[in-house]
Amino acid sequence: MNLVPIRELTLARFNALAGYSRSPVAEHVVQELAWYSDEAERVLAVVIRDVIDGDFAGVIMARDQFNVFRCVDTESSLPNQRDAIAWVHRMIRNYAFQETSATANSEGQAGLDLFRLVVAAERVHPHFSRLANAPHYLSARGLINAMMPYYVDVDGNFVEQFQSVGFDARVWELYLYNYLAEEKLFLDRSAPRPDFMASKYGKKVAIEAVTVGRQLDNLATLFGGLNNILNAQDVRRISVDEMPIRFGSPLYSKLCKQYWNLKHVRGNPLVFAIADFHADLSMTWSSTSLINYLYGVRHEHHFDKDGNLIITPQAIVRHELGAKEIPSGFFFQPNAENVSAILFSASGTISKFNRLGRQAGFVNPTVTMIRIGTCYNHEPNATEPLMFRYVVDESSGETWAEGMSMFHNPNALHPVPRELFPSIAHHDYIDGQIHSEIPEFYVYSSITHTVNA
Repeated sequence: MNLVPIRELTLARFNALAGYSRSPVAEHVVQELAWYSDEAERVLAVVIRDVIDGDFAGVIMARDQFNVFRCVDTESSLPNQRDAIAWVHRMIRNYAFQETSATANSEGQAGLDLFRLVVAAERVHPHFSRLANAPHYLSARGLINAMMPYYVDVDGNFVEQFQSVGFDARVWELYLYNYLAEEKLFLDRSAPRPDFMASKYGKKVAIEAVTVGRQLDNLATLFGGLNNILNAQDVRRISVDEMPIRFGSPLYSKLCKQYWNLKHVRGNPLVFAIADFHADLSMTWSSTSLINYLYGVRHEHHFDKDGNLIITPQAIVRHELGAKEIPSGFFFQPNAENVSAILFSASGTISKFNRLGRQAGFVNPTVTMIRIGTCYNHEPNATEPLMFRYVVDESSGETWAEGMSMFHNPNALHPVPRELFPSIAHHDYIDGQIHSEIPEFYVYSSITHTVNA
């Protein structure tokens, strides 16, 4: 008697294991109904319904020589979902007994092992050390290991950089990769720069990852974090000039590289995707400085006699810090018309991977994650965000897009097609005011507490 157990998977679990193999156009022709695997997750299956003729089908997947899940068997024109489930259960049991691998049409490179140490101990980044060894980061490690067979190392030094000086920048690239895949975009990473060529509906967008890095007098430590949160007075002081200059430096450096002249970029929108890693938890408060710098304007508010919120823009000419001075308004600088938009998120951190790994079933049973943060308040006269708090588990429903913003350049030569990025917030500068389209749940920032059981 065949006793191979069949497991029903959540969509989050299936996406962590094999979602990167899904064609971005699949949603237009099929509806995924259920996901299954054998106990060891060597064989995966999807039950689908054809959205055109209503028939049901099953897809069986196994790993190829690069550890990527690919299709090995299908059955179509099944009359109902029950029959489709019965078929995939039989096929999982059949293939679970075989040394099956998907060799047809296999292409690529061996998956990266980010946690096999390749750098000298004195070069190891303290945050990598914590990610690689701390029990409360098991969920992040599980998710990262699952995705790496699909990730292309264009430069050939990703592992070395991830384990040492480039840790923050490489985490940001992995985050962007997951976000773009979640948006169901085709990704071309055959060229070394920019980092991503994303396409769909016959349109392309070039995306280059940028980070605000640490200075030598503020290096990462093994035990950073909550003890380094600034008070409100310090945040206000730093946000006026220091943070715009910190954002401006790497953005200007990228502008000078003139990616728009590359043959595969020319004529397409170019986006710089930036994240702030200049200090522990700095990304939780620095986004306002980026907005002010990009558009050269800050906004003040008051209430009229009827209690309606009135927002008044105030122009910013320059930012000064000591002997350093830069003009405000990145989008209005020479050559900036070639940069179509700026992407920003305060969530491109290991904590994000840890939470989504927990959602996908990579669980350390001795650890509980509690997420606390602020989110957009859709009340028209609101001046303060809402607070939220929840325990992270398989039902949390967090996405990679959550908290991502695209700031559009009003002078862009090639505006970004918004339909390629439907899941995020979009911001425009019109007649001196910033106009925003905000998702129903938009996170400004959050902190994840891990508690040992």
